[in-house]
Parts: sequence; structure tokens; C-alpha cells
Amino acid sequence: MWLSPSIARVEILAGLVVALALIPEAISFSIVAHVDPRVGLFASFTMAVTISIVGGRPAMISAATGAVALVVAPLVKVHGLQFLLAAIILGGAVQIAFGLLGVARLMRFVPRSVMVGFVNALAILIFLAQLPNLRSVPWAVYPIVVVALVVIVGLPRFITAVPAPLIAVVALTAFTILAHVSVPTVHDKGELPRSLPSLGVPHVPYDWHTFKIIAPYSLGVALVGLMEALMTARLVDEMTDTHSSKAREACGQGIANIVTGFFGALGGCAVIGQTMINVKAGARTRLSTFLAGTFLLVLVVVLGDVVGRIPMAALTGVMIMVCVGAFDWHSIQPSTLRRMPFSETAVMLVTVIVVVITGNLAIGVIVGVIISSVLFARRVAHLVEVNGVLDPDGATARYTVLGQLFFASSTDLIQQFDYNHDPDVVVIDMSQAHVWDASSVAALDAITTKYAERGKRVEIIGLNEPSADIHGRLAGQLNVGS
Repeated sequence: MWLSPSIARVEILAGLVVALALIPEAISFSIVAHVDPRVGLFASFTMAVTISIVGGRPAMISAATGAVALVVAPLVKVHGLQFLLAAIILGGAVQIAFGLLGVARLMRFVPRSVMVGFVNALAILIFLAQLPNLRSVPWAVYPIVVVALVVIVGLPRFITAVPAPLIAVVALTAFTILAHVSVPTVHDKGELPRSLPSLGVPHVPYDWHTFKIIAPYSLGVALVGLMEALMTARLVDEMTDTHSSKAREACGQGIANIVTGFFGALGGCAVIGQTMINVKAGARTRLSTFLAGTFLLVLVVVLGDVVGRIPMAALTGVMIMVCVGAFDWHSIQPSTLRRMPFSETAVMLVTVIVVVITGNLAIGVIVGVIISSVLFARRVAHLVEVNGVLDPDGATARYTVLGQLFFASSTDLIQQFDYNHDPDVVVIDMSQAHVWDASSVAALDAITTKYAERGKRVEIIGLNEPSADIHGRLAGQLNVGS
């Protein structure tokens, strides 16, 4: 059905527009990663074509991305291209392992505040990566950047059929050529491809020392790539009212990165901007993704000389607008900050600060998740409530426990009983509580032990089935003292 003429026409046109939109960003991301433009362009080709076959979300675009470029840039700067390729291949293998282990499902545990921090930090890092293109350059660079920004912001009000960044790049390239304006160009950054990419193996020592060098970057590529891919897939699911396989997408991203690494390219993940262009153009199938990669390769191989004359100032303008579009401005509006819990804002800010300081998106996300988890545990720990009453005859104390019992709340639980003044029989009603872990069982054991030391008997009632199971297996086995 999706190959009917009407659907095929939509998919082909969408694929062509996406291919044109990918070119300037692929070149810019190559420069961010300190590699030749062809390395990023080949990555966009191999990622798009491969993911169109093995990915889990039809119509989603994967290509070279700023997130991956930022992760691997320090590796390339110190060890060179071949170590980059090895890191991309290993990162792809890690993504496949994550997909098979069901790690994609864990993405729902990444808090929104961390997601917002991730996106904002990505925008800041991409912006900072543009600053070298604005230092110690001819004066003509600055008006070209300004014109690019004006075109990209203003043109969509009048023309929507062709991406404004593409029009800006084409127009400014034509102007600099015809007016003989001397400014840095793409050719100054490296040679563009003149042939199809070739298959090969990274030329690195295959030993433990190499593994130690590339492993941190591979893990960063895997984590950052999966986060962007799964966030983008979720967004497309909502826009199209369809469901996609997140586990298959995780494995597909890994396969695409392995293929990309063996073809000597940068690696990548899902790209939100081009995916939105594709979906809003009406694309819904894998054909548009496949054609986006294919058209891209044809354009850069056939028109390589023209692409090489693109002024870097125009691409800098494109990337600045990518930063502006990626940054979540709503998250820092005063009205949002007033309504948002302080802990949420703090987690977002810490995520951004850690990423900007370390230059590593994965580290920032991990730190953000850890801090968010600690703050959540701290809040939940104080939600346990214990209410105690004496029977009319005064012979029995009855306590009702309400809330979730886990490692962070167990200490509070122990402190809420009157061990010295309670009568000889104590009943603890757990019907409105849930026991989650060994720490909670140890807390109940400690309560029982404290009463036993005073010659008093404790009866625990009302445990639900999962709580009764863990309590039955661990009670009295944890060597709890008073």
C-alpha cells in the first residue's frame, strides 16, 4: 500500500527535502568533531539507509548529530580518526546489547528535568563549538552570519516548501562566489567525497590499552544516541498516533552505528529537526528515510565542488539557529521557574552545568539522574506515616503504617514507636503499606527486637502478598541488632 503512486510521491519529495536539510548540518557536525566533512556526510548516508531497514520507528531520520560529535570530539583531537571509528563500532555493539537487555524501557525513568537539561546543554555546547568560526576571521564573516540568521528566521513566513537554512546556504554561497568575497569555506576544513564510501576495518591496535581509551567514548555514544533516538521516536509516536518498537529501535541504532564505523564515518543517532521536517511533509514510511540518505550521497558526490565553496559563516548561522531551536526557552521563563518545584529546577541546572564543564552529555545525564533519584527518595522517605492508639483496656498498642517502605524510609519508621511506654502486646497493621526491600524488612526486625528486649511481643498483620513474601523470606535472617 505504501508504494502506491500518491504515497510514493509524498515519500520521495519528503526524502529529497530532508537530504537537502541534512547537508549543512552534517558538514557542521563534522567540523565540531574535528573530522573532514566527508566523514559526517557519509555518516548521514549510512545511518539513514541502514536505520530505514532495521529501525523500529518508520519515518524517523537518523544521521550525523551534534550530540555524538560532541562526545567523540576530544577522542579525535587526541587519538585521531581511526580511534573514532573503533569507538563508534563499540558504541553500536553496546546499543545492541542495551536493546536486547530491554534497557530502552528504562528511558521512562529518566526524569523530565534531566531531559530538559540534556537538550539545553546540547544547545549550549553546539553554540560554543561555533565560536572558533567567529574568531580571527575576515570582517565579511560577521555580516554573512547576520544575513543567514535573518533569512532563517524570516523566510519561513513566506516560503515553507524549501527549508530556510538551505536557502540561506545556497544564496550566501552564490553571493560569495559572484562577489569574490574571501571568507573561510568548507574546502578549508577538509576534502569532500568524490566517490562512494568504502568498507574497511579501523587501523588501531586491538588490545586492552585501545579498549580503555575508546570505552568511555563508546559508552557516551551509546547512551546519548539512545536517549536522542528514543525521545525522537516517542515524539513521532505522538504526532502520528502510532506505536513503535523501542527495543528494535535501540538495536537498529546499534547496527547503523556499526555499519557506519566500518564505512569510515562519524556515527550518529536520530535527528529531531530533520525528523520533524519529514513527518510534517507527510512521510509515514521507511521509504522517505531510505531516500533521504540516498539523495544525500548523490548530491555530495555529484556536486562536491559546489558544496566545498559554501562559506563557513553561513553554516555557523545555521548552527546558531539549531541551538536557538533546540534550547527549551520555556524552562527558564520566570513564570515557569516560579511554578516548578525547586528540586526540578536544580536537577535541570546541575545537568546543564555538568555537561558544559565536562563536555560530555552522558556524564551530565548520569549525574542528573542520580541527583533526581536522591531527591525523590528523600521526599518519599518522609511520606511514611505511623498512627498509634491504645485499646480501651490498655493492654494492646495498635499501630497503623501508611506509605512505601524502602531503604530511605526505614530509619524514619524505626523512630516512630514508643518502645518504653507501650504495653506488653503491640500490633502493627501493614495493610496500608508496602514493603519493597531488605532494608524495610530489617527495620521491622529492629522494631520487633527493640520490643523483645523489653519483654514485649509484636504481631505484624495486614501484609499484602508481595510484602508478605519478602518479609517471610528475610525476617530474622538479617542479623539486626538493637
